[in-house]
Amino acid sequence: MDSFSIPSNGVYPAFILGMLNYCTILFCNLVILLTIALDKRLHEPMYLLLINLPINDLMGATAFFPQFLKEIILDSKSISYPACVSQAFFIHMYAVASVLILTVMAYDRYVAICLPLRYNTIMTDNFLQKIIILVWMVDFIMIVVLFSLVLRFPRCRSLISNPYCDNPSLIRLVCADTSINNIYGLFITAFLQVLSIGTVIYTYLQILFTCLKNKQSDTKSKAMQTCATHLVVFIVFEITGFITIVSYRFETFSTYSRKIIAVFVIMFPSTLNPIIYGLKTKEIRRRIPLVFRRRVTPF
Repeated sequence: MDSFSIPSNGVYPAFILGMLNYCTILFCNLVILLTIALDKRLHEPMYLLLINLPINDLMGATAFFPQFLKEIILDSKSISYPACVSQAFFIHMYAVASVLILTVMAYDRYVAICLPLRYNTIMTDNFLQKIIILVWMVDFIMIVVLFSLVLRFPRCRSLISNPYCDNPSLIRLVCADTSINNIYGLFITAFLQVLSIGTVIYTYLQILFTCLKNKQSDTKSKAMQTCATHLVVFIVFEITGFITIVSYRFETFSTYSRKIIAVFVIMFPSTLNPIIYGLKTKEIRRRIPLVFRRRVTPF
């Protein structure tokens, strides 16, 4: 595995910064996760969908950071093949789940704002359970098929040019015709982008029209604030994901730039998501201190 070639005097500062970033991701996402899980007032469809984001961010960060930090401090430039496949599997699970969860959340906001009188009849507990299970099942099946296609080939190379393992890195280890792998990878990417971007554009246009027709400024403001939070998270993930895909497809990207982008796409959304939702979602911001004060204070 290729390293960042960090100078000897920069190893410990880089390790400390990486560790602080990982601890920040763990702490912020666990706070959001526990706040929603422990506070019954937040057991509503919007927050029960939202709870999947910190779970997913924790999975993605934990798949990436331990090996990344180990490589910084030891500079071993090696990882076992089973560990590499496991890391790649969970990183791809994280990426696909992020797209699907944010897409479902866009639909939830559409129903809440455009069809408020039917919200409770549409977003029932039963429907919510089914849609959450469907998201994770679709994610799991897509990634299992993706890795089944690459693991069927024998390996003839051992160098991974990325700072972590992923499907393109594993494909480069193979000396065989991988056209089916490339077609399936492009199919997944195209399907997810059409589904997510199409859903978000449609739902937000409907939300915009509804807000423009609504005369009540308080309702309009609350709706726009809730949607802005979701939209920022969605745009951040789409931009970082798009840059990563482009960096793989064009050889003009330098190896070092590709490494920086690859690390950025894991670090940035996982760090930003809980901060955006914790600070910008009023109910969560209000409930965080109340939940932990009640759980920590003995009297």
